[in-house]
Order: sequence, then C-alpha cells, then structure tokens
Amino acid sequence: MSTFRALLVEKQDDGSFTRGVVERSVDDLPKGELLVEVAYSSLNYKDGLSASGNPGVSRNFPHTPGIDVAGVVLESSVDAFAAGDEIIAIGFDLGMNTPGGFGQRVRIPAAWALARPEALSLKEAMLLGTAGFTAALSIAKLEAAGMCTDGGPVLVTGATGGVGSVAVALLSQLGYEVAALTGKASQHEFLKGLGATTVIDRSELSEANSRPLLKEAWGGVVDTVGGAILFNAVKALRYGCSLAACGLVSSPDIPASVFPFILRHVNLLGIDSVELPLTQKREVWSRLAGEWKIDGLDALEHPLTLDTISDAIDTILAGQMVGRGVLDLNA
Repeated sequence: MSTFRALLVEKQDDGSFTRGVVERSVDDLPKGELLVEVAYSSLNYKDGLSASGNPGVSRNFPHTPGIDVAGVVLESSVDAFAAGDEIIAIGFDLGMNTPGGFGQRVRIPAAWALARPEALSLKEAMLLGTAGFTAALSIAKLEAAGMCTDGGPVLVTGATGGVGSVAVALLSQLGYEVAALTGKASQHEFLKGLGATTVIDRSELSEANSRPLLKEAWGGVVDTVGGAILFNAVKALRYGCSLAACGLVSSPDIPASVFPFILRHVNLLGIDSVELPLTQKREVWSRLAGEWKIDGLDALEHPLTLDTISDAIDTILAGQMVGRGVLDLNA
C-alpha cells in the first residue's frame, strides 16, 4: 500500500511539540536501499526524548520516532536482502532524524539491517530491542573486563526499566547474584521474579557522598542512570572490578574523583549501541538468540499500539515504565 499509519511529532510556531497518529505516504520516506514493513518496534527512553523534541536526539521535524524496527523487506535494491526477508534494525540514525519504527513503513540503508536470527521471532527481537541489546552489550563488556559469577554480586541500577529489567533477568540466568536498585517500592516482587537476589532502595545510593571510597560490595555494575548513583557505585566496586555506564536518566554528570581508579584499580566502561559496528551488533544478537536467550521474556512485555504509544511516551519520560514497551504495528 502507498499509505501507512505513523506517529508524527510536529514542532509548532511557539516552539512546542505535538504528536498524533496520521496517514503518511511511502513517498514521504527518505531514500534508502530497503523498504520495510514494520511488524514490531519498542519504546525506549531515547524515543521519549525524540517524541518531545529533545534537540540532542532529533532536530528535524515533522518526525516519526522509533529507534527499533523488526519487520519484513518489501523492496530491496541490494543483493544482500530480498523481498520477504525478515530483518531487525537498531541504532544508527533510525528514529532520530530518519523516520523510525513508530510507523508501519520505514526506508533505511541496508547497512543498518541484520537478518533476523533464526531463534528469535520478530516480536522477541523487539521485546529485547535497543534496551535488551544494551543490557547484553554491557554484560559482555563487563565479562571481557574480568567479571565472573564468583566475583561478587552485580548491581543493576534503574532495574525496573528496559535495560535494567533485561540485565537483571540475563545476569540471573547466567548464574550471577544480582542486586537490583529501584525507587519503585511496589516493584520489588517483579524484580525478584526476574531473578534479583536482593532489592535496594534507590535512596541508599542517590545522595552525593564526599567519602573517596565506600565499602567494597560489587563484583560489577550495570548502570542506567548516571549521576551520583553511578559514582557511589564506582566507589563501592570490589578491587579490580568494573562498572558499565549505559544511561543518564538521573543525570549526565557525575561527582567524580580519581581515588577509586587508582586505589581500587577499577574500571568505568562506556556502552554505546548506536554507532557500534554492524559486525559487533551481529555478535551480540547471535548470543541473545543462542546461549544468552532469556527464558520467560514475555514477563517483561508491556503491549502497545499506535493508539496507545503517546500515553506510554509520557509514562517512560516520567520514569514510570516497567519492563519493555512493545509496539505492535498491526494492532
């Protein structure tokens, strides 16, 4: 079909932003080697920023967010893909300044797409999406830096969110003792159901602390929030251990000193899922479809449609989204 439904974010004359579901034409899409019928997308914090006009994410409007896509190729101008192929695409400029997965059609460069791993359905791929991929990438980088199951408990901050909830579930399945940090008192049982051994109230780590070091506690940390929580976690790393920083929902700034690094020999590891080369993305997806495939992934799902996505965007920006928002483009 030549038209399709999409969430469209528009900038108004007064500088405000509005969003609504509209009919768009395939001819409105940018040039690209693949025209894809989107089956599923997912809701990430970055999508919320894009949908509210954050200039650090999206600068060109009108715009359709959605940094994740799982769907079927309708047209291809390259040999690597053919009509009917099922693909997944995350990161690069998708959903930032290129129309993304909150529309039933996208047109993208072939270099952004990966063939769907056989052991993952399109929906399962979006139950993971950028958030789940980032969680797996964080764990892979921590293990490459020496993290192991007998090295002490692993702390996951922002544990009820997309990255955090997948990290808790995957770490538990891999045999780690997991401590989940959250400000949501009502979600403790949810986190324990995912495999968290202990649940810690966010207030215990959220205040800036002038002490150069804290008691050694963590054999690794997956941090999704930044700010004082990140550096308090760094100060409590065990000797030689590492923290993977992949989010900033609390703050992009950290009250830091060099003491933990030179006295405890610890590492602060940066995680980027956007510009990561496709070969490395393929490796992580292969693990998520293979030895790291998560049992009971459906427990994380928060089902969404184009008619409910706008309210869900408000929810995730308010820090109230639990688990993974999965957008069914055909519902």
